[in-house]
Amino acid sequence: MATEVDAYIFIKRKLNELGWDTRNPQRNPDGQVYTQNECLANPYIKAALGRERPENIVKITEGEIWVIEAKSTHGNIDKASNEAKEYASKINSRSIYSTRIVSGVAGNDDDGFVVKTKYLKNQKWLPVEINGIEATGLLSPNECDTLLSTNQSNIEDPEIDDRRFIATAEKINSILHEGAVNPHQRATVVSALLLSMLTQHGPNIEERETSILIDDINARVRNVLRAQGKSGFREQINIPLPSAAENHVKFRRALVESLQELRGLNIHSAMQSGADWLGTFYEVFLKYARWSRDLGIVLTPRHITQFAARVMNITSRDIVYDPTCGTGGFLVSAFEVVKKNATKSQLEKFKQNSVFGLEQDDGIAALAIVNMIFRGDGKNNIEQANCFAKSLTRK
Repeated sequence: MATEVDAYIFIKRKLNELGWDTRNPQRNPDGQVYTQNECLANPYIKAALGRERPENIVKITEGEIWVIEAKSTHGNIDKASNEAKEYASKINSRSIYSTRIVSGVAGNDDDGFVVKTKYLKNQKWLPVEINGIEATGLLSPNECDTLLSTNQSNIEDPEIDDRRFIATAEKINSILHEGAVNPHQRATVVSALLLSMLTQHGPNIEERETSILIDDINARVRNVLRAQGKSGFREQINIPLPSAAENHVKFRRALVESLQELRGLNIHSAMQSGADWLGTFYEVFLKYARWSRDLGIVLTPRHITQFAARVMNITSRDIVYDPTCGTGGFLVSAFEVVKKNATKSQLEKFKQNSVFGLEQDDGIAALAIVNMIFRGDGKNNIEQANCFAKSLTRK
């Protein structure tokens, strides 16, 4: 039976990974996280809440705190969020602390967790967004500081922790390994999960039947590809059901845990930035795939693609063509350079008519398309083909 204990462990683990000091502030001067049983030891919080206790209270500064409330099932995420707001209202009216950030967390170890975070501005609770996309994970200390210092619910172009992304890619690789997913299939699985997250509400990960969950994810992927005019890649971005029935349970768990890790990175928001994070994941998976060494697959380092786009001073009037585009690293970097200096109409024309890529390996070409779909750029001008045998025509 699902209990809130799972959520308690999840929250504390994630806060620690994000860089919070999860020790009790009452006992440790550098501590930042009160648990449910610790928060009432603070006399100001106790005076405001009486005997009521949220799951966690995070001390952001000496005067600012963040309230987190948890429930055991996804269906209670709004209840968790509303109760967190109620705690915040009491704290704001009856204590020395200000509470402008609250989070609801709902779920359990079997189904994963969903997170909703709100920011209080002008007496209204607004969804916290990163690059205009609602946050799906808990926040780092820097992200909380940005919200409070700007007094805005949207965080624009936050600095992204490369080490955290690489560590998460390594963790997802390990999760998929435990789920009996072959190394050469792991990037495809992650791509499918990413596209499925673009649909409203995302896949129903509370579904316990593995085949039904996989069908749900694949159907969402097909819908996204169809909307982008790339239905021809539906076979390359497709999660197969394991042939061995005894692997179904651990395969489902691998999908749920991988989705959880991606949500925790606020991956949809991160992929709006100038970095090729899908390429980063693919590079990690390549390390564990012997076949990649046999084929000589090597991706251009991100700092090289960014340097090339910058020194070439690419503008919206240029045409960008990569005949061996891989996961789209050069195209992503070029698009980001243009994005910083172009008007909305110039950018729209550029992404529709001036970004081209070819990739001989259909699986890798599919990853490039996923990369571009997340950015809304160049998706219609990437094809699977040998650059020596294929010519592209500008539309």
